[in-house]
Formats: sequence, structure tokens, C-alpha cells
Amino acid sequence: MRSNRRGSLLSNTIAYVLLTLVTLIILVPFFWMVTTSLKHQTKIFLFPPQWIPSPIVWGNYIEVFSRQPFHLYFFNSTYIAVLVTAGTCLFASLAGYAFAKIKFPFKNTIFLILLSSMMIPTEVTAIPLFEWMSALHLVNTHFPLIVPPMLGAYGMFGVFLLRQFFITVPSDLDEAAKIDGCTPWTTFCRIMFPLCVPALATLCIFVFLHSWNEFFDPLIYLSSSKLYTLPLALSLFTDQSGTEWHLLMAASVLATLPLLIVFFFAQKKFIEGVAMTGIK
Repeated sequence: MRSNRRGSLLSNTIAYVLLTLVTLIILVPFFWMVTTSLKHQTKIFLFPPQWIPSPIVWGNYIEVFSRQPFHLYFFNSTYIAVLVTAGTCLFASLAGYAFAKIKFPFKNTIFLILLSSMMIPTEVTAIPLFEWMSALHLVNTHFPLIVPPMLGAYGMFGVFLLRQFFITVPSDLDEAAKIDGCTPWTTFCRIMFPLCVPALATLCIFVFLHSWNEFFDPLIYLSSSKLYTLPLALSLFTDQSGTEWHLLMAASVLATLPLLIVFFFAQKKFIEGVAMTGIK
């Protein structure tokens, strides 16, 4: 009995030590980004490295906003990511519920066709989609950054995730709702949707993170600087004369903070969603 406890204690200790080391390795680049954002340009590449900036230059963050309209880029990225996330969650939850619980002809075939679209690389559809948006005179607008993603790769991933979640929900709930006179829409809104909040939190984090960090689509669709998102705005601190690393790191810290805030408030639901627990 004692040997089993000692073995369990030893294995737990080793696991915690390894996890701590991995966490430190992951945090080092983030720590370096924060410290670099508080340094003077001349002290960034000193050797040995200066881990704690001296003096601390808080003015770098003020200079970021004075050099570029960073508040505008923040607004652009925020409202695009919020709309894409909300739209994806709405459409994915409806479609996921339909594929999981509603019977209709060729359901599995349609689902497989939709699922196969996830296997098509973005680069393959980039040119046809650009030509389509150009014909509709939607280039240099935010429309291509909002609607196609929520109905494309993001949406298909969400449909798959929520379909798998709804499958774990017992069919007895559907049958009980039908006996009580609920329509499929009422069943979804009043019973199924509240149950899928953990899965939706997981989907929200993935979609928001991907939309917030998207660089390729804004690069090919946006030409006006006032429409830029944060990933494009970060490239403005690099020109032919070099990179202003202290400003670039300060802007990167500002761009990272919303992601940390979203994950901090949604982490509990995120863990529940990954565990795919259908009934509390």
C-alpha cells in the first residue's frame, strides 16, 4: 500500500515538474515580448540580454498610438472577430442540431460533403473567392472578412464540433419536448441551446482567436489603411530602413491582451466543452 502511494506521489511530482518546465518554455517568448516593449530601441539587442528593462520606457505604448491610428485597427479587429464568432456560433449550432437530432433525406451524405470542404486548402479557393468578391465590388471592404469565414472553414468546423456534442445529448430530451408540444425550434432554443454552452465556449475561443490573428485575407482584400486589422497594422512598424522592435513589441502586447481576456473568462466553459459533457 505504501509503495503504491510512493509510486503515485513520484509520478505526480514528475508530471508537475515537466508541466512547469513546459509552461516556462512557453512563457519565455511572451515575457521577452513584454520586456522588449518597455525598452529603449538601443537596448534591445544587448548581450548578455537585459531581461529586466532599465529604465522602463512606458512611452513606447503612447508612441504606438501617436505613430498609427491603433485605436481604429483595434476597433476593426474587434468588431470583425465578434461578428464572425457570433455568426459562426449561431449557424453552427443550428446546423449541428439539425444533423444530430432531425431526420431528413440524405442527411449523412450532405454532412460528409460539408465536412469534406474542410479538407480544401484556403489557397485553392483564394483566387476564385477574390474574383467573386471583386465582381460584387466588395474588395476593400470588411465583408469578405466576415461572411465567407463564418460560412466556410470556421462554420464547417463548428458544425462538426456541435453535431458531435448534440449526439451525446440523450434523445429522451427531444422526445419529452415533443410530448409537451414543443416544435424543433422551441426544443432547440429552450433545451438544446442552453446545454451546448460549453461547446459554444470552445468554438468561440477557436473562432475568435483565428479571426483575430488572420493575416492572409486582410492582406489580399484590404488596400485602404483605415480598414486595416491588427495583424496588418503590426507590419506598419517595419519598413525599408528596418524594424522598430520596441514599438512592434508594444503593439504586439496590446494585440495579445484581448485574447488573454477572452480565454480567462471562458476557460471554465472551454474545459467543459473539450470534455464534451452533455448533461450537467
